[in-house]
Amino acid sequence: MQTVTNRQLFFQHIAQTSDFPLGLEIERAEGIYLFGQGNQRPYMDLISGIGVSNIGHRHPRVLEAIQQQLDKYLHLMVYGEYVQTPQTQLAHALAETLPSSLNTVYFTNSGTEAVEGAMKLAKRYTGRSEIISCFNAYHGSTQGALSLSGDENFKRNYRPLLPDIRHIRPRNWADIELITSRTAAVFMEVVAGEAGVRVPDAAYLQTVRQRCTDTGTLLVFDEIQTGFGRTGTFWAFEDFGPVVPDIILCAKGMGGGMPIGAFISSAEIMSVFRNNPILGHITTFGGHPVSCAASLATLQVIQEHKLYEQAEAKGQLFRQLLKHPAIREVRGKGLMLAVEFDSFEVLKPVIDRAIEQGVITDWFLFCDNSMRIAPPLIITEEQIREACAVILNSINA
Repeated sequence: MQTVTNRQLFFQHIAQTSDFPLGLEIERAEGIYLFGQGNQRPYMDLISGIGVSNIGHRHPRVLEAIQQQLDKYLHLMVYGEYVQTPQTQLAHALAETLPSSLNTVYFTNSGTEAVEGAMKLAKRYTGRSEIISCFNAYHGSTQGALSLSGDENFKRNYRPLLPDIRHIRPRNWADIELITSRTAAVFMEVVAGEAGVRVPDAAYLQTVRQRCTDTGTLLVFDEIQTGFGRTGTFWAFEDFGPVVPDIILCAKGMGGGMPIGAFISSAEIMSVFRNNPILGHITTFGGHPVSCAASLATLQVIQEHKLYEQAEAKGQLFRQLLKHPAIREVRGKGLMLAVEFDSFEVLKPVIDRAIEQGVITDWFLFCDNSMRIAPPLIITEEQIREACAVILNSINA
């Protein structure tokens, strides 16, 4: 009887989202490395599972927190009914990292669910329906989050989507005037990720903040990719001067590899979910105790070791080493970088050859001529040098 391999089962039974999945079969992971079958060379994960493994794979503190919680309880009740220590401790720790106005946390299972909850919250609190986001922004793939996302190629075959969504050009000063007293909220990535890591001027974000204040519009910062130390501060918005959002979104890097997200606001704003209707937002598994325990451990590791303070210097080392005539630009902030080539046709073989040599990179949804580099924050200088040597060799091959 012929044995069916896991790779065959992958293509037979796992829903595919492209015609060319990586198809790497990983047996275990540790730190910045993924290990395939047998004695294969380990893969250096330069994308952190797309912005997730900020403190590396299977960090000992995260594993310990998970095990301790497994010995107590798993799911007990739908969100918000029981006092669960992992939730309350994590919510308190998150609030401690933020300005005092951002003190009330709603836990979700993912980033896109955090977006959905924040959209409802903004509409309910303001009584308005228009929501503004940016062209070339990515906020998730569910119907509401997809409505916000700013690339028509990903949306046209799913229309009709949500009405009353308006898009503005990112970092365009004139479009700020489109924020009016009709606008419930402006959703904005502090650093535009899938557009290829585009960093705004501090003055631009501050002007958006003031316009939102003047029009009674809620400002929502999507820090799903940037939060938890990725850009050189714990939250990316901290590095842009006196600009505080009304709602902040996080996920990805906050879970230490476990699924979790959150939207965070003030107690006043969040209180509208209590009535008219009661249970204004509901989730069964949001704030799962094991995920919350893992997230708290992740937060503590980042803070105790000040990993965010190392991100900028490590990012600069990538910039210094990635010098090549085929590379047009290396841009970004901290350890969130985009390495730009002439085209996807030039970039894709480089990515493929790098994987063959044990270094995993990727491209961006809305900027497919740029290589994504966002390794775990724990990556060492020696590992950065090794990774860059592989990338340069892959360009030359």
